[in-house]
Amino acid sequence: MRNIASRLPIAFIIFCVYFSSIPYLTAQQELQNQNQVSESESNKRALIATSIGHATVYTGAMLLLNKAWYSEHPRSSFHLHDDFYDWYQMDKTGHITSTYHLSRLSYAAFMHTGISNKQAALWGSASGSLFLSTVEILDGFSDEWGASLWDVSANTLGSLSFYLQQVAWQEQRIIWKYSYTQSGMGKYRPDLLGYNLAENLLKDYNGQTHWLSFNLHSIAGGNNSLPVWLNIAIGHSAIGLLGSRYNPQDFNGDLLPEFKRYRQFYISPDIDFARIPTRYKALKGVLNMMNFIKFPAPALEYNQGKGVSFHLVFF
Repeated sequence: MRNIASRLPIAFIIFCVYFSSIPYLTAQQELQNQNQVSESESNKRALIATSIGHATVYTGAMLLLNKAWYSEHPRSSFHLHDDFYDWYQMDKTGHITSTYHLSRLSYAAFMHTGISNKQAALWGSASGSLFLSTVEILDGFSDEWGASLWDVSANTLGSLSFYLQQVAWQEQRIIWKYSYTQSGMGKYRPDLLGYNLAENLLKDYNGQTHWLSFNLHSIAGGNNSLPVWLNIAIGHSAIGLLGSRYNPQDFNGDLLPEFKRYRQFYISPDIDFARIPTRYKALKGVLNMMNFIKFPAPALEYNQGKGVSFHLVFF
């Protein structure tokens, strides 16, 4: 039973490293300019530093993941695994969302090196896709899992959804986002869904929702009175999942309740934190980091089990 949750903490580490490097690179450029270093030389140094930083973090993350996770599981010859029908594709949307934001934050780091928007979008997207797709190679040599071409496709879709928008519009009008609401399902299968809230956030697909958040101001053409930060989001989640494709009858010898497995769909207002006006660079960086999260708001839900319902506040 494959679960992307074990990889997500490393993705969050990458986010922090990418963004924390940006103020440093900017400060270095300003210092070099003060010392009458040419702009082209300053940009070249920043590009080299950013590339080395990416390579270092990428290599370290792969070594850490291999040591902390794969070394504890049996190895095998490289093989594939078809997991398209696992978890109602919640793991696939997790791949898309993670790769999208890895690409977005990697792009932000490269944009501080003086290269063009198109070049930064290309290198950022390639970095995001490469990171999570390399995990599939490690999976491929694991006897318990196997490489998933569906995961690679999801990674590619995530990076492309960033790249195509950035090249075509020079902005992100449609953002992949994440939210979590405690489902109460973890107590039945803590080995898969997590033993505590921190693990539930990463492992419990029953509580996760992945969103496509559309910026209304930009989509309406930009010449309107709508707040620049106002979005409308469409979400997808699933409930009743105690196993990847089916629910087991028992866990550790104890009978499990029978749960109906079904999808849930939502529509809700949202906030594009990156578009909130501020004069403070540090706050701007924090807001950009927060754009991974769907803002808690009223939501209209439709699901295959209970039909239509309304949530005064849904997260």
